[in-house]
Amino acid sequence: MVEISAGGVVYRRNEAGVLQIQLIQDRYGKVSLPKGKMEPGETVEQTALREIAEETGMIGVIVKPIDQIKYQYYDANKGTVNKEVHYYLVEAVGGSLQAQVEEIRGVEWFDPLEAWRRQKQSGYENNNRIVAGALSLLGVKND
Repeated sequence: MVEISAGGVVYRRNEAGVLQIQLIQDRYGKVSLPKGKMEPGETVEQTALREIAEETGMIGVIVKPIDQIKYQYYDANKGTVNKEVHYYLVEAVGGSLQAQVEEIRGVEWFDPLEAWRRQKQSGYENNNRIVAGALSLLGVKND
């Protein structure tokens, strides 16, 4: 069975024109990115934007695809599930920052290098290349 999810690395320029990256804290207390399962009739892109809006309150537009993560997990009801997560670089164009408390613990904006430090320190390892890819697309050096 294949399960498809989508999400993104959301960015904005604040009132001072400073680039900021959004990170969430998931229900396990880890740094992560907003994402969720595709619903019937949705495109992968629609899924990404819907999940970002639901989890963080931000309305976004997709700028570019970043990459995919693929892995397997076992579910007692479904058996082995092949998971695909599609990530996009998403510019925040509206909405107001508000964590969906049923799904996540928090959401905040960070300086790009602080976002990278937090990802490396307390994020999921398979998200490293996603965040690094987003920073690269935004022209931020993270080494």
